[in-house]
Amino acid sequence: MKNMGHKVNPKIFRVQGSTNWNSKWFALGRDYAKKTEEDVKLRRYIMKKLAEGGVDNIEVERSREKVKITIFSAKPGLIIGKGGAGVEEIKNYIVKKILKNKDLQVEIGIKEVKNPQLSALIVARNIAMEMEKRIPFRRAMKKSIEAVMKAGGQGVKIICGGRLDGAEIARREMLSQGKMPLHTLRSEIDYARTTAQTTYGVIGIKVWIYKGEYFAKAEEKKNK
Repeated sequence: MKNMGHKVNPKIFRVQGSTNWNSKWFALGRDYAKKTEEDVKLRRYIMKKLAEGGVDNIEVERSREKVKITIFSAKPGLIIGKGGAGVEEIKNYIVKKILKNKDLQVEIGIKEVKNPQLSALIVARNIAMEMEKRIPFRRAMKKSIEAVMKAGGQGVKIICGGRLDGAEIARREMLSQGKMPLHTLRSEIDYARTTAQTTYGVIGIKVWIYKGEYFAKAEEKKNK
């Protein structure tokens, strides 16, 4: 009899230990449901609006009178726009269409991702965009793996599933390189999943990137 696999999101598995929550606020009952729905909507809007902005993560912090949204991006200049016009447009839409509360003070901050090749979401989105341009999936996956390892990643795993290259039967392909210690809590693993909207159907993409151990990095900082 084979053992049943127990799969869990690598980020959730490490919350409070080596990673933190993307939403930082507290609510009860219906207020919790309302705020959760707002968080989902504003994240979807930002990801769609800034599809080519190299968005890595979106953090939401709330208080009674204020909502602070921090966007981590590889291309902050593209998001900010001329004289901050891009940020202002996003802010106005969120206030009017999503939060629907003019009394709330909304603040949007943009932070630059120093090494986008080590961001699982940016890597996944790049693969998706290449597939949508009809570039062969294996070439896109190999190119991304090489870029991750060159940028200093200690391991990378990419899985694509669907009608790959327009095949009649959907299948799942995996490419990996280096180490991927998913059961080790001290390992720093970035994980993301996205979809590519191709002419022959939707392709699912999952990316894992292993960056090393947290304790080892902490020791290096102390020694410096």
